[in-house]
Amino acid sequence: MTFSSFIPYGRQDICQDDIDAVVSVLGSDFLTQGPKVPAFEASVAAHTGAAYAIAVNSATSALHIACMALGVGSGDVVWTVPTTFVASANCALYCGASVDFVDIDPTRYTMCPKALQAKLQNTSQLPKVIIPVHLCGQSADMKAICAIARSYGISVIEDASHAIGATYEGKPVGDCRYSEITVFSFHPVKIITTAEGGLATTQNQKLAESMDLARSHGITRDPTLYEEASQGSWYYEQITLGFNYRMTELQAALGLSQMKRLTEIVDRRTAIAARYDQLLANLPVQRPIQAPSTGSSWHLYVIQVPQSHHSQIFDYLKRAGIGVNVHYIPIHTQPYYRRMGFKLGQFPNAESYYRKSISIPLYFGLTEKDQDHVCATLEQSLFEVT
Repeated sequence: MTFSSFIPYGRQDICQDDIDAVVSVLGSDFLTQGPKVPAFEASVAAHTGAAYAIAVNSATSALHIACMALGVGSGDVVWTVPTTFVASANCALYCGASVDFVDIDPTRYTMCPKALQAKLQNTSQLPKVIIPVHLCGQSADMKAICAIARSYGISVIEDASHAIGATYEGKPVGDCRYSEITVFSFHPVKIITTAEGGLATTQNQKLAESMDLARSHGITRDPTLYEEASQGSWYYEQITLGFNYRMTELQAALGLSQMKRLTEIVDRRTAIAARYDQLLANLPVQRPIQAPSTGSSWHLYVIQVPQSHHSQIFDYLKRAGIGVNVHYIPIHTQPYYRRMGFKLGQFPNAESYYRKSISIPLYFGLTEKDQDHVCATLEQSLFEVT
């Protein structure tokens, strides 16, 4: 098998305009802390309808500073879902808090509002923050989740790492109607990319200011925030503990260029997903279920196969040069979290989803020929191993 015959599950799409945008920054006066980061932030804010956007070097960093801005600390607990990347939980640990999980809905695969309500009614400590995750590009049921959270005085961070360009109830994910903060990822396999990078949106000025400080060492040059008299035009103050989570100008220039194609990219991914629906309609696999209130940005196309043959089907596809993946191993089953006391069987929907799920290739440049090959190989695997 040569690299050219390999079909990955996801990959970036870089056009000449993207290349030109990055090259132009290389010839400019600023490689970091210049005009491109604010321009990229403004572009995402305009798309989502959020008042503020804070760009950082990864979605993990964005989740961390979002938790910080909401005051998460030692003695607090944060709830998220098991079916997500570990960063959705780790961000709370970075703040000294503890983590617990809410099981997923068995059809939507995002945080289950009924499970959330039941857990809140039976907990000895309310979470400070809950982090629902928009899986594969589809929004969680944010209206229901937010109503429950607000009735208990709990803040909400939307982990929308998969969902730039998605909609919920006809409006863009990221407008923070049902949350305090929304976080996006721009890793190369996501909808658009900044190579590595993330961003947090919010409608709250104080939260935006807090995240802005946290991403750059807690340092400000804003005289209105100084605690002492300025000593000169060079003066700055560190007024809180922060980190070096800044996004570079190169990343922002790439992201700004990619944002111009966001609608085109999501439309293409949506068309590929619709074609998969047709090609797989007669195979014994569970196709992704889409809630009527959501418009997915289709970061991933996840099928579910018979649990008894999950590994064999996965390996068959890999041997055929199809770069399938599994999203995700439930966080509570990871050794690090098992040592905290989490056990198999605690979140059965997440565990069941994991044992049957396979992410098949979906990206902007996927050709119909390659898509046909993926489906034909999947059909053959089902025939041979089941």
